[in-house]
Amino acid sequence: MCIHATRLPVSARKNSGRTCTNRTVHHIERREHGHSRTSRWPAQPLVLCLCRVVIAAIIFAGFARTFYLNSYFAKSHLAPVLLVHGFVFTSWIVVLIVQTSLVAADRTDIHRRLGVFGGVLAALMIVVGVLAAIYSGRRGFTSPNGPPPLVFLVIPIFDLIVFSSVVAVGLYYRNQPDTHKRLMLLSTLGILGPGVARLPIAWILQHGLLAIFGIQDLVLVACITYDTVVHRRLHRAFLWGGLWVILSLPLRMAVASTSAWASFAHWLIR
Repeated sequence: MCIHATRLPVSARKNSGRTCTNRTVHHIERREHGHSRTSRWPAQPLVLCLCRVVIAAIIFAGFARTFYLNSYFAKSHLAPVLLVHGFVFTSWIVVLIVQTSLVAADRTDIHRRLGVFGGVLAALMIVVGVLAAIYSGRRGFTSPNGPPPLVFLVIPIFDLIVFSSVVAVGLYYRNQPDTHKRLMLLSTLGILGPGVARLPIAWILQHGLLAIFGIQDLVLVACITYDTVVHRRLHRAFLWGGLWVILSLPLRMAVASTSAWASFAHWLIR
């Protein structure tokens, strides 16, 4: 309510009345907007943030003995390409979590600026990832109970194909936040396999790729299901992106069984 202590001209009273009305409406909108943001907090940032924390936990647990805490456990010499690979991919996980936190804090201005760095980082991950895969292939690396090294090489290469394609689409839809943030999450779920493979769990070591792919799919489906239940609908980014990530797992093994892949793998590590 607006109370006038003195009598004003008609035009002044009309203007004053409009001012008070505008202030009141603005105040109500601010209150409603604030309430809306508060009510959306559990439904939007928290869902995707939780998924990112799960990813970070798996990556840390998987690489703790051989990378993060290497000096305490494996105490093995790591080639420079593997050190750079670990640093760059860890930076991506950190940026992913920070970006979610910035959106939750309504700092989209910083989020956009950091997104430029994230795009450059993603490109660097592809280059470093290929170099690390070639280095490991030359040294005959494969997963426990896994296929021959040249067949196994298809896995990290396809990881990078899936990652780069989903990130590219995510950057294309950067002006559609709901689609963009889900695609960024999917791109990281697509490269979760190496962390899963190194978890110190006997069942994973025993069953090899079947267990690795199974757990990777389980985490992905859990994140999509949680998001779908909270929002009461399956988002198209999770539908099509999730199918691409899941189908890429058997697809890469089909490619690895071809003579074309065998020739390409030999050429790659020559």
